[in-house]
Amino acid sequence: MAIAMDGRGRAFDNIFVERLWRCMKYENVYIHDYQTLGEARLGLGRYFRFYNQQRVHQALDYLTPAEV
Repeated sequence: MAIAMDGRGRAFDNIFVERLWRCMKYENVYIHDYQTLGEARLGLGRYFRFYNQQRVHQALDYLTPAEV
């Protein structure tokens, strides 16, 4: 399933981005409470690799984004 963020369905485009940011905050940022920008960069890099490579997504039929 390819999702095009072309601006035509801006409200729907925003839903995907908001869902990603919500997951990132609740599953990573609030738990780790990064103290420096360097810590945040490393931690978020790890999280996004996990999010795309290992975390299954219900909307993707329980596959990872990398598998789709």
